[in-house]
Parts: sequence; C-alpha cells; structure tokens
Amino acid sequence: MNYKIAAALALLGAASGVSAAPGAGQTYFEQNCASCHTADAGMASRAGPPLFNVVGRKAGSAPGYNYTDALSKAGAAGKTWTRAELDVFLRDPAKDVPGTAMPIGITDAKARAAVIDYLAAQSGATAAPKAAAATGARTGAWTDDKPGDVHHITVDQLVAPYASESAGNGPKLAKRPDGALPAVPKGFKVSLLAETGKARHALRAPNGDIILADSGKGEVRILRLSADGAKVGTDSVFATDLSRPYGLALWPAANPKYLYVANANSVVRFPYAAGDLKAKGKPETIVDKIVDGLGNHITRSLAFSQDDKTLFVSVGSATNVGEGIGAKPPQPLAQWEAAHGLGGTWNLETDRATVLAFDPDGKNRRNYANGLRNCVGMFVHPDTGDLYCSVNERDELGDNLPPDYVTRVKRGGFYGWPWYYLGAHEDPRLKGVRPDLKDKVIVPDTLIQAHSAPLGMTVYHAPAGAKHAFPKEYDGDIFLALHGSWNRGIRTGYKVVRVMMKNGAPTGQYQDFMTGMVLSDRDVWGRPAAVTVAADGALLVVDDGGGVVWRIVPADKP
Repeated sequence: MNYKIAAALALLGAASGVSAAPGAGQTYFEQNCASCHTADAGMASRAGPPLFNVVGRKAGSAPGYNYTDALSKAGAAGKTWTRAELDVFLRDPAKDVPGTAMPIGITDAKARAAVIDYLAAQSGATAAPKAAAATGARTGAWTDDKPGDVHHITVDQLVAPYASESAGNGPKLAKRPDGALPAVPKGFKVSLLAETGKARHALRAPNGDIILADSGKGEVRILRLSADGAKVGTDSVFATDLSRPYGLALWPAANPKYLYVANANSVVRFPYAAGDLKAKGKPETIVDKIVDGLGNHITRSLAFSQDDKTLFVSVGSATNVGEGIGAKPPQPLAQWEAAHGLGGTWNLETDRATVLAFDPDGKNRRNYANGLRNCVGMFVHPDTGDLYCSVNERDELGDNLPPDYVTRVKRGGFYGWPWYYLGAHEDPRLKGVRPDLKDKVIVPDTLIQAHSAPLGMTVYHAPAGAKHAFPKEYDGDIFLALHGSWNRGIRTGYKVVRVMMKNGAPTGQYQDFMTGMVLSDRDVWGRPAAVTVAADGALLVVDDGGGVVWRIVPADKP
C-alpha cells in the first residue's frame, strides 16, 4: 500500500463515502478496512486475511490465517471470491456467511464497487505469515494466565526492537465449549447475563440501565435488568442508522439531558432522561467532522470533565507508525504545534493519535494531548478528575514491544507516537525525524503486555446500597478489558485485568481477573471489549467475540 498516495487522497476530503476520483477504492479501503487487512503483498500481515489475489480465490483459503468455521466451510463448499460474490458478501457479511467474524459491510453500492475494483487489481506472491514466536516470547502468553496473578512491567525491562519476528496471528473465533465459563478469582462467580451480538461498549445510566453501542449494526441499545440484576428484562433499540457508533457519554452527569454518541467521524447527541428506552428525537450533530479521513482506527471514545464543561474525544492514528506523513509539517514547526499541540502529527495524521477537547455544544475545538496511538478506553476518574486512556500501542516491532498501557493524560502532554515510545525510546522506522521531542515524552503509568489490545475500562465503585459490592480492597481500582493480540506469535490478552491503584494513582501493577477464553494458540471463544459496574455492584463484561455480557459477583451472594 502506498501511504503517500493514501494521504494525498485523504487530504482531498474523502472523509466518508467514495468520490468519482481515480483511486477512490483505495481511499475507501485505506480509511475503512486497512486496520484489519492488507491489500499489498509487500506489507506485513494483519488481524484479518490479506486481500491481494482475492478475486478468484476460494473463500477461507489464504495461507496462515485462522478463519472462522463459517468461512472455512463456505470455501470447502465451493464459494469463490468472484466480483459478484464479493459484492454480495461486502453488502452484508453476516447475512451472506452467518458466523463470519467480519463485523461491518459496505452498504453503499458505489463504494462497494470501487473497493472491489481496487481489490481486483491487487496481486502478488502469496506466502503464509510468520507466526512462530522466538525463544522466550512465551513470557506474557495466554498459557500463563491465572486469576490473581500480578504483573509489573517496567521500562527497564524493554527488549530491543525486532528481538522477535513480527507475527500475523489473528485468532480463530471458536464456539464456546458446552458449559464453559471464564475463570475468575476465588471468592467470585461468573454467569451469563445476556446475548448481545457484536455490541462493543457499555455505559450505566443513573437508573441502572445499561447502554450499549453496536458499531456493526450502527445502533445504540438499552438493557434494563431484572430486579435481582441476574438477567435482562428488556432489550430496546434506542437509536439506529448511526455510523459505527462507539463512544457514549451522558450530560450533565447528575441529571442527564443528553446521550452523546461518537460516530466514526462525528459526534451527535440525543435528548435523554434516565429511564428512556427509545430516542425522543433525531440526533443533533455537534461535531460534524472529527478528522479529514477515517484511517485505520475509528473507535472514538467520549468523556466529560468533572464539572461537565469539557467534552473529551479520543482519536486513534490512521496508520501504524505515521507512514507517509513526511518529515515536516505543512507549516513551520512552531506554528504547527501552536495550533495542534506538542508532538501534533500532520498530513494523513492531522489531529490523530490525540485527545481533542470541546465545549458541550461541540464548539471551541482544541487539542488536549498527543502521541496516544489509539486511546480507546477513556474516562474521567470520579474521585480525582484525572483523564485516563488505555492505549493500543504500535505493531511490527516484535512479540514484546512496545507494551500497551493505561495512563493519566496530562493537558498538553506528549506520549510519544509515532516517533518515540515509553519515554525516549526512538522508533527505528522514524529514526532522526524528531530529535527535539526525545526528552519531552511522558512515560505512562501502567504498562500492559505488548499486543494485548486494551479497550474499555472503568473505576470500580459499588453504588450506594449495592447488594453485590466487591470486597473493600477492590474499591477505586480500574477494571480493563484486553481484547487480545494478532501481532504476536503466542497470543496474549483475551482477559479482564485489575489495574491496581493507591491513593488515587496507578501503582504500575495489574492483576489477572477474568481469564480462560483461549483454547489454543489458534482458537479463542471470547474477546472482552468493555466493562461497567451494574447498579447492584456486579461487574459486567461485554464480550464481542462470544456476543454476550458476563456478570461477576462475590460468590457468597446469590
């Protein structure tokens, strides 16, 4: 993939849909598909199968990729990716191949045709990706996971870049074995609360309702739990026709009047009062364009400051490590950073790998912090008012580099991406580009095993009168969902961890809390994506791999 071409096209304004300009299919692919797939035989494998040589290829047959049983069976039954078959599949993947892991289709016919034209032109020698781990790379692997185990990764433990091969090792999503449950610590029990499909993010409303964002279906749903909290009483669709919704926030916090929803490239809000199950009106767009092109990371998180005066919006990078942006910004550096913040990137990455701030009405846009490659789990700590991010760090430097992390985010802070990681460690792919930033990189608070893919997180505080409150020692700690690796020879993640706190600050340690969803180095049956605390004190875990919500409570309570 030529990122310079992609950057130029994105800057021409292809923020959504596809224009008639040459390269429209490549632009759409780069903005919407390239986080999981490569169409260039010269690029490293990613989480999804490579799509060069796809036209004429039997379904589920790219070497080295762990396909779902659904696609493998479709290929075995003779399904071949002709242009016509791709058109049907990309329109609605789940309808064409029930059980596929492909979460989102291309509903626009012109966009779909442009992407198919682009893919049909991509060819090259096909080889299986390298997935074998180097010696010692089992450190941090799923085989070592056990509830209660404590981890403490420090900067002085970092390995050198390329100490091991860069793997293409996406998981095969398997059916959960009959009777299987995740493993939780002694003194807790876990049960299945609900089947929720591909919901990815969750938020508790003041009345106890659980609000879910389903990016694949483009909708927001609300679960109303039963009186005992052990099952779902009603499952209502609150709003539809959204564009890959992810982030959710209520404003103002004490007595909400609006539900804010982050689409892939806009922020909207709906009139809302606690107890509403359906939107009372159409969404009001308050940020009509977040960035000039969608790029790889499209999960925008939302959070409000403690005083309800500032809306934070996280924006992930468009590429792995600033590919194609060039060595200099379009304006003198000092002028550029005055407008975009210390370490602000440019071209395709303008206002990317960042947290932006707005007034609640979407006005007064400004930069808050930079260098956060993909801040997905973002919240404002209810006790300290600190802004927190969980960050997916860069890929293709080896099995154990660099660690992902959870950190407090300082106003005006720079966290390294793309030129540095975890302090003054320079990325070898961008050596010498920004030496002025070397001593300005903030080291994050808690380092997480590389390639774990941290997503949603929450502070554990049991609501007043909660019947299922966790023991006192958990109060104030952070629970974090690790979605799981693809760029590691021996997979890691696929669990929920407890980020340990002391006096309102991270200690640097984290503890395995919910594990057991990996069956082998190939197969997994669950992928935690979000966590929230129910009104009764139960910890709820959204598992978008299994399509369910898990409920965890102390074992001595019903």
